[in-house]
Amino acid sequence: MKQHIAHLALVVTDYDEAIAFYTQKLQFDLLEDTRLSDTKRWVRIAPKGTSGCALLLAKAADEEQQSRVGDQTGGRVFLFLSTDNFWRDYQLYLDNGVKFIRQPVEEPYGTVAVFEDLYGNLWDLIEHK
Repeated sequence: MKQHIAHLALVVTDYDEAIAFYTQKLQFDLLEDTRLSDTKRWVRIAPKGTSGCALLLAKAADEEQQSRVGDQTGGRVFLFLSTDNFWRDYQLYLDNGVKFIRQPVEEPYGTVAVFEDLYGNLWDLIEHK
């Protein structure tokens, strides 16, 4: 058996503002943006150079889903963005106005800092040793 996780759904308030944040501030690639109906789109984004898992932006469709935007993990770090050059990406994100809520630290496993996306989801930016 061979399996892999293809996508992770990230609940967002608005497709276009989420696309703008991820493609402009984090420099992700927009892989697909297909309209499925008047209210639903299939939108996939991923960090540049990745061939693995992508984020599927899922617009909140009701009040319950809207209540989860920005807090899908109850305040814990939700996503982990691995990089081959921590300081390059850290500086790029600072220059692009990304808010870091935990400053860079050296851990036994690598260099890491925590930032939040436009909705408040927490991300680790990490360069593994």
